[in-house]
Amino acid sequence: MRFRNASVRAKVTALIVSLTLLWAFAAWVTLREGVNLLWAATVNAGVVDPSEPLLVEIQRERRLTMVHLGAGSRATDKTLRDQRARTDAASGEFVTASEGGTLQLAADDLLLRRVAEVRTQLARLAATRKAVDAGQSDLTDATKAYDAVVDSFYRMYDSVAEFDDKQVSKDGRALAQMHHAREFLAREDAIMAGVFARGGGFTEEDHAQFAETAGVFRFMLSDAMSKLPDSDRPAFDAWARSQPVQRLQVLETQLIRHQANGEPLPVSAEEWRRTAETTLTTLQSTTLEAGDRLLDRIVPVAIGVIVRLVLAGGLGLLAVIASIVLSITTTRQLLAQLKKLRDAAHELSDERLPGVVDRIGHGEVVDVEKEAPALEFGDNEIGQVGEAFNTVQRTAIAVAAEQAELRRSIRDILLSLARRTQGLVHRQLTVLDVMERRETDPEELKELFRLDHLAIRMRRNAENLIVLSGSSPARTWRRSVPMVDVVRGALAEVEDYTRVTIMPMGDVVLVGRAVGDVIHLLAELIENAVSFSPPYTNVQVSGQLVANGYVVEIEDRGLGMKPEDLAEANARIADPPEFRISGTARLGLYVVSRLAERHDIQVVLKPSPYGGTTVVVLLPQELVELQPEQPDEEPAGLPRRPTAVATAARPQVGENVRLLKVAQQRPAPAPSAPPAPPKPMPVPMPMPAPGPAEAREPEQEPPAQARQDRPPAEFTPHGLPLRVPQANLAPALRDEPATQPEPEEDDDERSPEEIRAMMGSLQTGTRLGRSEAARLMDEQSGGEA
Repeated sequence: MRFRNASVRAKVTALIVSLTLLWAFAAWVTLREGVNLLWAATVNAGVVDPSEPLLVEIQRERRLTMVHLGAGSRATDKTLRDQRARTDAASGEFVTASEGGTLQLAADDLLLRRVAEVRTQLARLAATRKAVDAGQSDLTDATKAYDAVVDSFYRMYDSVAEFDDKQVSKDGRALAQMHHAREFLAREDAIMAGVFARGGGFTEEDHAQFAETAGVFRFMLSDAMSKLPDSDRPAFDAWARSQPVQRLQVLETQLIRHQANGEPLPVSAEEWRRTAETTLTTLQSTTLEAGDRLLDRIVPVAIGVIVRLVLAGGLGLLAVIASIVLSITTTRQLLAQLKKLRDAAHELSDERLPGVVDRIGHGEVVDVEKEAPALEFGDNEIGQVGEAFNTVQRTAIAVAAEQAELRRSIRDILLSLARRTQGLVHRQLTVLDVMERRETDPEELKELFRLDHLAIRMRRNAENLIVLSGSSPARTWRRSVPMVDVVRGALAEVEDYTRVTIMPMGDVVLVGRAVGDVIHLLAELIENAVSFSPPYTNVQVSGQLVANGYVVEIEDRGLGMKPEDLAEANARIADPPEFRISGTARLGLYVVSRLAERHDIQVVLKPSPYGGTTVVVLLPQELVELQPEQPDEEPAGLPRRPTAVATAARPQVGENVRLLKVAQQRPAPAPSAPPAPPKPMPVPMPMPAPGPAEAREPEQEPPAQARQDRPPAEFTPHGLPLRVPQANLAPALRDEPATQPEPEEDDDERSPEEIRAMMGSLQTGTRLGRSEAARLMDEQSGGEA
């Protein structure tokens, strides 16, 4: 499968390589026969030719040594010394020829080991001669020593590589066996020479050795003659029928039948010597003549090898070179056309098509014929592909134009739906505000608060559609807002807000241009953390100044995310892709990424040490400022809130949440429905602090009697003050003493009037915040207009 998907260049290269390898194999098969002939000639010149004279000289020295030992002579006669000199000369020539560098290349490892063995046996020959001269060796020992030297030669001959031609190899083995049979006849001659020199008859050992050697000679001679080729058989048959050979067989039979009792032999020494030498000489000459005839048959084989080598090597090489040239030329032309077609495709996909889509997105009119000019590639197969590509690119540009127009229409539809939804939600919030002001029943007011909270969440979902359409929400601030109020505003847009704990955020304010988007971004992240964590766990939001800006951390206690999911989410946030209708799986991440990209905010998800997920939101330095210690006027758009709330150790969602917690801490006369959600602030305009004129009035010091009658302030477990009706009124205006409960007071004795008074205070504070927020929004609208 990989080769099927490879490039054209790779496939052509593979074709050329395979063709070259095929030629190399054919050439090597033919060349190997020629190399074998060359190596055979080298081995013959370095091993066989110099070893044959040496072998004959060793056989002669063996015979003379047997005569010397049989005669029992103390001194070595001149004939033996001269023979030893001729043997040493032949041995020197053999050693010199076998050490040649050409032989080392032509011979295999086995042949080299056999040649080394022959040289070792030749080196031991000096010790054998010394033992013979000193009288320390008898006939048997000397015979074994010389036989070992001769046997090493024949083992070397057996290791010579054979020809590839089977018939030639078979004929060569038959001649080698005939030559080996001659060696056993020479051993017979040596044994008998020693016996005749000693005088007398056979000893039992001499008779047994002669009989064994004669039997081996006859067997090997008969076996070798049966394997001779038809061309050599007449010559050997004539040799076998010759008078010396026939007489030798008779003498061998007589000697074998003679008893080893010391009686004179039935054969004279001269007759044996004459017959044996004649037989050995004629057998040697007949074998050499058969070798010459074999060589004559090898010459045509060598000529055929050379012819095949020329045909397979020369002509095949020319064919391979022509194929390579043709393949390279064709490949270059093909690749040039394919490269032109590829460049045109890349230009369309990387430059023209995105440019056309971008221009269509800006409302320009595109001429398809002008944007997709026809490509000319000729009339061959590549040209036909080019024509098909021309059609494809025109269709692609037309479809891209339609798709771009469709996406723009979809964005316009999303923006229109979002604007309409926002208008309806604002109207709904206005109606709910009027109903809340008019309602006095605590239960009904609680339900209205829940509807108000749902409307705030609907507004955020509508803003999501605006972000998806590529536009900006209409909520903006001109003044900076404290970071704690920004987080509160985000928390007011989350359904399960009671599970969120806000840690101290520090005296930091957020610039007005980023307030709306940061509130939206934090609300998406907080809601995601609450939704994907168990209902019995809490989500913690904390913030602090760092070297690069301000960090908000949102940590949940859920099951967490897999490492690959975290990496994918971080990549999506860092590099938001183009919004597509099909990619609706994680719209929240897309909205967060777009909001963060708008203000260069870094959002990173990482594993939490508690098992959940921690979201780190890094606001750049240009978006945050340190809050003045005693500001004369808080930024517009913030909800009214008492000074105690601003200085609380752990501020909660807002004044409404604080009042609701006071109500929840006091018992009711009877069990009722679960507590209502906090009345959301008009986020993202969480209520401003009182202006200078408003702040001076509540800060006037009451009379001394009033300060004495004022009950001491109590705080909730979260550090918020408990609000007591009529606690801050003048004594003359009080209807009844403050109803601040004692810690040990039974909560079940609270009267309905007390609960009504508490809810009335809650309604009054909500109404005041709503009216102030509406006034500020009207002022801002008038200023922007």
